[in-house]
Amino acid sequence: MGIIEFIIDNVLTQASITISLIAFVGLALQKKSIGQIISGSLKTLLGFQVLSAGSAIIVGSLIYFGEIFTEGFHMQGIIPSIEAINGQAMNELGLGRDIALTFLAIFVFNILIARFTKWKYIFLTGQAILWMATMTTVFGYFAGLRGISLILVGGMVGGIFAVAMPAIAQPIIRKVTGSNDIALGHFCTIGYLFEAGIAYIFGERGEKKKSIEDIKLPKAFEFLQDTYLSVMVVMVPLFIVTAVFAGEEFGSTLSGSQNYIMYAFLQSIQFVVGVYVLLAGVRLLLGEIVPAFRGISMRLVPNAIPALDCPVFFPYSPNAVILGFITTTIGSIIAMFVLPVFGLAMILPGMLTNFFAGGTAGIFGNQVGGRRGAIIGGIAHGFFITLLPALLVVTFNSLGFINSTATDVDTVTVALIYALIIGPILRAF
Repeated sequence: MGIIEFIIDNVLTQASITISLIAFVGLALQKKSIGQIISGSLKTLLGFQVLSAGSAIIVGSLIYFGEIFTEGFHMQGIIPSIEAINGQAMNELGLGRDIALTFLAIFVFNILIARFTKWKYIFLTGQAILWMATMTTVFGYFAGLRGISLILVGGMVGGIFAVAMPAIAQPIIRKVTGSNDIALGHFCTIGYLFEAGIAYIFGERGEKKKSIEDIKLPKAFEFLQDTYLSVMVVMVPLFIVTAVFAGEEFGSTLSGSQNYIMYAFLQSIQFVVGVYVLLAGVRLLLGEIVPAFRGISMRLVPNAIPALDCPVFFPYSPNAVILGFITTTIGSIIAMFVLPVFGLAMILPGMLTNFFAGGTAGIFGNQVGGRRGAIIGGIAHGFFITLLPALLVVTFNSLGFINSTATDVDTVTVALIYALIIGPILRAF
């Protein structure tokens, strides 16, 4: 058990190590030279680490933005956090071992399904699998499952989702990337498909469809065609105005000796720096992992397709990412005020989810319904990804997880399936 825990904690949950090892195996299966194997593996590791560094810079800026946003607009409510649920499950329920083994079981089921069915997707976002393992273990436990049955049921459910979500999203991803080389491995996919559906109904179609990426600007504003400058023009006023609403007294507690407005300005620039670093990492990663993965395809899982984390797709439609972030935030704010009217919990907008999930959803909305589809679909997406966590609060409260909920809508969906379907069936027998 100690060896398994070490592998899970230090290899499988460390996405950069996992992906670089996969690149190593893929290159070795292709009988590349020692130098090519080492070079490809290390470049894959470097690319993912650069991507992670960019994500970390963005996360730091968004955490700051979330704090001034909550203070500036005087909001109180529940902040979704799967990390808190994971901690409570391990410390209070003693489910750490079961979560770890369920994590491993999901990975094994994923490979088996990909090997013996026509759905050849290998889910490589380790952190997302960990959160799925947490949710299936917690809800399986309260449904009465214990021991090997708890692990196997959670592994099977998680493994099915690990293959099904990339498979369902792939028709749109194929249009976005122009190839079938990579898939989306992120457990917010139901939300992305929801936006795509809304965009299809209310967006533009055929010759009328206009992508946000093809927007034409007057000559004086042509500099905004540069991805990073356009992000800066949006984020700088957003950060500064929010900081003004938060006020100097609160802003100064975060900025220290620096002027709070100047600090907000620099944080917005840090966000843009994070986007720059992230996209550089994506380019380096894709240049190595896709060729290396052909070795896996040829030997272990024929025609295997790597399902990668959502930031990998940001370079394909950068304007849609920013539009998706803004519209999802608007939708989540609307839901924050509307849902309590119907007796549901007030869920505060999560800026990290709104950026990463909202940005990816924006790509889907823009691809399916153009600019109008991305705008209308993005607002609907924000409402949807706030509604599901609000529904889950009631279930969590009944389990003793008071005022707790999660954000990734695929894991929330799994929790609701356990609570409403699997649990009652198990209790009936």
